[in-house]
Amino acid sequence: MENSPQVLMKSMQDEDLIRDFHHVWHPCTQMKDHETVPPLLINRAEGIYLYDREGRRYMDVISSWWVNLFGHNHPGLNQAIKDQLDQMAHVMFAGVTHQPAIDLAEKLVQHTSPGLEKVFYSDNGSTSVEVALKMSLQYWLQTGKPDKTKFVYLKGGYHGETLGALSVCGMSLFRDKFERVLPQNLEVQGPDCLRCPFGLKRESCQAECFEPMAQALEKDHASVAGVILEPLVQGAAGMNMYPPIYLRKLEDACKAQGVHVIYDEVAVGFGRTGSLFVSEHHGLNPDFLCLSKGITSGYLPLAATLTTEKIYQAFYGDYDSFKLFIHSHSYSANPLACAAANETMRLLTEPGFIDGLKPKIKAMNAQGEVLRDLPWCGEFRQTGMIAAVELVQNQETLVPFPVEKRVGYQIFLEGLKREVYLRPLGNVVYFIPPLIIEPDQIEAMMTAAYDSINSVLGK
Repeated sequence: MENSPQVLMKSMQDEDLIRDFHHVWHPCTQMKDHETVPPLLINRAEGIYLYDREGRRYMDVISSWWVNLFGHNHPGLNQAIKDQLDQMAHVMFAGVTHQPAIDLAEKLVQHTSPGLEKVFYSDNGSTSVEVALKMSLQYWLQTGKPDKTKFVYLKGGYHGETLGALSVCGMSLFRDKFERVLPQNLEVQGPDCLRCPFGLKRESCQAECFEPMAQALEKDHASVAGVILEPLVQGAAGMNMYPPIYLRKLEDACKAQGVHVIYDEVAVGFGRTGSLFVSEHHGLNPDFLCLSKGITSGYLPLAATLTTEKIYQAFYGDYDSFKLFIHSHSYSANPLACAAANETMRLLTEPGFIDGLKPKIKAMNAQGEVLRDLPWCGEFRQTGMIAAVELVQNQETLVPFPVEKRVGYQIFLEGLKREVYLRPLGNVVYFIPPLIIEPDQIEAMMTAAYDSINSVLGK
């Protein structure tokens, strides 16, 4: 049904919002919702807060889709971009290089797992995954194993929304409508610690749930190019968290079977889990590491795929061998984005910064007690600076609320009334605040979430 401005004026008193409704298609949004609830029209942002046109502020507890590390309008990041802008805004990256890209590559190699020595730039998380998948496939083709054409991925896994990334997505919401055209890869059941079929706890188990992955690799290793997963936290699945022992078992099995390990740290890298990178902190050695989101602290699009010298050498040769990696993006290694990323890395690696997250992590856990006390709390879980409460109808059976009740959406609307920008994933209310959040702000965040949940479900 076509909507006239007269109809929309009932809910939209701002002419710009009416124009938005008529011309802008927002991501992951059922646009019909905006007939009655217009989007927030954000005018400016400062620190951990967003401000609308009327001056109302909202605590950005999800870091504007998990990208913002050091708050909005950060003076150091602002200055880094301004300084680079005086030199050069953009240049193509084929046959050309520049200092910001060189410096950033060196920093990423220095701070990620040993063995990751080569950096390929792209422009978002999905493309960083596409690059890893294509590199893996071409590597096996050029090293005499052309039958290794499939990837193993976890149920609940999410790696982006381009078609290649969707082919390793374990969530039907994202992939079902495109299933007919997706490459056929192999899904396996992964960790589900809340509803563990073995009745174990993530803090003390030995990743008994690894067995489906072990069986898949044993059976299909001849046709499997690699395994891709999000280490420790499956983000879009509702911040599903699992222990690092699963990753150690995975690396051992993949090494034994001759299969690449691809870690997607797009969401969990850059300090989110309490360490700079999951893989480096836990002594892991992937063949590929995909990075984006926090890499520029939310200032500009940028992504990187890191890999090993061994893989790089399979593409290295004379021109007429045509072994080169044919993949490019117009904005690869954009100098402004690299300048923001270099300042982000400088801030992250300042002495004491990562250690300084420990009291904040502790405060998030302590404040999480108010959410644990909710009668609808199936689980409050936390990994570093990422926390979530999964809401259920019954704590004993863990039966979720039905989709049609839109519990998360109602909680989102209640959060706005309390000046907190929550964006739940279904029945999971999660928190990935900027790393600069202070303990008193953490308390305010958790209290507002508690009140919003209670307001919706207490009825």
